[in-house]
Amino acid sequence: MNAPPPGSAGIVEILAGARARLHRAGPRATAEALGRGAILIDIRPAAQRAEFGEIPGAVIIERNVLEWRLDPRSDARLPFADRYDLEVIVTCQEGYTSSLAAAALQDLGLHRATDLAGGFAAWRDAGLPVTRSQ
Repeated sequence: MNAPPPGSAGIVEILAGARARLHRAGPRATAEALGRGAILIDIRPAAQRAEFGEIPGAVIIERNVLEWRLDPRSDARLPFADRYDLEVIVTCQEGYTSSLAAAALQDLGLHRATDLAGGFAAWRDAGLPVTRSQ
């Protein structure tokens, strides 16, 4: 392996930097946030949702289009994504990709974006409701 380019960071450093910017929410705090109107975004691919289940009420936006669907300036945004103070909590399977995604949303100006620490697995393990695919 050759040396990385000067100034570059590995994924461990990038993830740590993303998480340093977030006020990550645990499963119970996420459930409370949903009760007050926060939006839970599930960025997992269809195969993971089919295998493990889903969190009831989560909005499905796969990772490859997340920024376009939630940027209030985007012509491709979803109707609810019309303001920068929207409380958005992103989840993936275990809470790694969702940290990077939430940081990307903050970069767009969605300053209340964060992620579900531990992801779907933590939610399920906390005994919170999940649905199974038919």
